[in-house]
Amino acid sequence: MVSRRVLLALATLALPSAALARARDVQGPAPEVPRERVQAPVQQPGSPTSPRDDEARRAFLRGLDYLAAQQASHQDGSFPRAGGAQHAPVALAALGALAFMAEGSTPSRGRYGREVALAVDYLLARADGQTSGARGYIAVSVDDKWGMHAHGYAVLALCNAFTLSPLGERGKRIAALLPESIGVIERSQTSEGGWFYFPTAGLEHENSVTVVQLQAMRAARNCGVKVNASVVAKAVDYIRRCQSEDGSFRYGLDRTSKSSLALTAAGLATLQNAGRYDGPEVERAVRELWAEIMERERGAERADSGFPHYERLYVALALWTHSDRRLFERWFELERAHVLKEQRADGSWQDEQFGNCLATSMNCLFLSINDGLLPLFER
Repeated sequence: MVSRRVLLALATLALPSAALARARDVQGPAPEVPRERVQAPVQQPGSPTSPRDDEARRAFLRGLDYLAAQQASHQDGSFPRAGGAQHAPVALAALGALAFMAEGSTPSRGRYGREVALAVDYLLARADGQTSGARGYIAVSVDDKWGMHAHGYAVLALCNAFTLSPLGERGKRIAALLPESIGVIERSQTSEGGWFYFPTAGLEHENSVTVVQLQAMRAARNCGVKVNASVVAKAVDYIRRCQSEDGSFRYGLDRTSKSSLALTAAGLATLQNAGRYDGPEVERAVRELWAEIMERERGAERADSGFPHYERLYVALALWTHSDRRLFERWFELERAHVLKEQRADGSWQDEQFGNCLATSMNCLFLSINDGLLPLFER
């Protein structure tokens, strides 16, 4: 198989069950996916009280303690780059907040309640229009290079914070902001149905930014925010058109554009969350995803281009959403062992590209997916 470059993307995450009734125009019942196409060795996961799960829980909490200590080094609720060559503060705050909430903490209570509140307040402050140039656009500046990608993460984090803790002054601020933040997304969709890094409907677009906007819109709908159904439909169609014949998903509509394991997982999760649980495109994506996972187990290079933490979470979310639970169980057991071995003495995971805070947030989310405490992890 040709090696692929892992792209910076975030897989579309599962809508909580409460959203299904409000999203019937794009979601439907989950029929059984034909299983004969994918041969997944059956391996039973550890029980909730197994030593493996106890070890994973300790690693998860050590990771959150590291994030809390890093956040405390800043005064505004954000996180430092922590060794990364590049800094994406809005995305870091969003992913850090999601990791803390995955433990069960909310902006108003819990072991990491203070840290959640600080991160949420940081995101709210970035959306006042003074730093981003537009009310509702969550960014550090009007020309923020991570722009809409980070904005999508931020909306997702705020939606989950609101779902867990809708009452109080902070919940009211989130509720007031979300329609404006969704408006930014809707207005910046391109004619092709995708998005690029800036909050304008220009000519450029790419898949990794697009899947984040779609997950943000779905999370907002779950909070009761009105979302334009035609915008959602165009986004889903854009992602479908990014799929290659072999089942993988490309970076863009151009058929010469590169594909990746991470983006294939993102595309698969997006289709499933749009109600497409079977059909040719889903079957092709599952076959391609699983074939590459098996290649990795046979010794193929794990990290195509230095983004293993993103890739890991994307694959986890795609398999977690898939109707054949055996695939997730088979893969998760082995991948969890690898993650536990990679954790550093201070509780972090290392990432030279975007820093240890981002890698640690991603791996904490990965370790918590079986707990299902975060609304975005509900099937």
